[in-house]
Amino acid sequence: MTVNITLPHDTSYDIFIEELKELYFDRKVVIVTNPTVSGFHLEYLKSKLNARELSVCTIPDGEEYKTMETIEAILAHCFTNRLDRKSLLVAFGGGVIGDMTGFASSIYQRGIDFVQIPTTLLSQVDASVGGKTGINNKFGKNLVGTFHQPIAVYIDPSMLKTLPKREFGAGVAEIVKMAVTFNKDFFEWLETNDLRDDKNIQIAIKKSVETKADVVSKDEKELGIRAALNYGHTFGHVIENETNYKTYLHGEAVGIGMCMANALAVKLGFMSKDEEIRVKNLLERYDIPTTYKIKDVEEFYEHFFLDKKSLDNKIKFILPVGIGDCKITNEVTKNDVIEILKGF
Repeated sequence: MTVNITLPHDTSYDIFIEELKELYFDRKVVIVTNPTVSGFHLEYLKSKLNARELSVCTIPDGEEYKTMETIEAILAHCFTNRLDRKSLLVAFGGGVIGDMTGFASSIYQRGIDFVQIPTTLLSQVDASVGGKTGINNKFGKNLVGTFHQPIAVYIDPSMLKTLPKREFGAGVAEIVKMAVTFNKDFFEWLETNDLRDDKNIQIAIKKSVETKADVVSKDEKELGIRAALNYGHTFGHVIENETNYKTYLHGEAVGIGMCMANALAVKLGFMSKDEEIRVKNLLERYDIPTTYKIKDVEEFYEHFFLDKKSLDNKIKFILPVGIGDCKITNEVTKNDVIEILKGF
């Protein structure tokens, strides 16, 4: 005997790239943010956001606070303010805020709505889109989390005006990632246009979001092509873990990770040396680090097996095929990887 359960599954939503408009939510709303973002932009957001009841949950700033303890603090704020299943969380900050707010909203009373209002370049072009939520633990990055889509994303490029130079570069690394894996024309455009120009950065944000949205719509749960968006991340996550999330911003670690992946791609014949140099030059134009000193190559290699993308004790690598295409493979030999790691 078979019983079939048919469920509606529509998690589509809009991504608005423009100056923030008036927002009204006829429900209890909690803005989750950190002291840095609230110092620059909270009053601006409050002037645009109307709700039945509005409160602010401020959590510490930094990747090292992306923990279950911080999630407990967000949940405690929600319970104290008596949020119900119709309530809404607003993620107001960078990728760390977005990931944690999304995770908290996915588990509070078994799941409530949230919206993303990203304030960093990295979160505007990548982290706010796609519904990945999560936290880090001692075993690695984002190993605990859920897929929980926001109901909307509001990207206001004017908020980038207060962004430190390093944070801007970290976001550029994710833009370069999209171009190398999916769009050669976009990469060539990036080589000839300065993203520090207001008009150019808006074009780059739109192009990156369109690319990410297209990939996510084809593969929401990362069972196939969406894994390509992790180009540079397999190496980058190990670097972040080794340095306790304190030395490099996420995008900076991804920049180094892309260079490692490119070196492996050149060794395997997927990418030319000239293309490898072009990617490195583009990253360095925005002061994104491209080198890293590995202390223990074997230990670095073993860290790969804690990556979520590893399966059946095989490491999944995302390697560029030239510029504008990529290959997802778990057939790279340990010897080839070790040889590349010894070069760093």
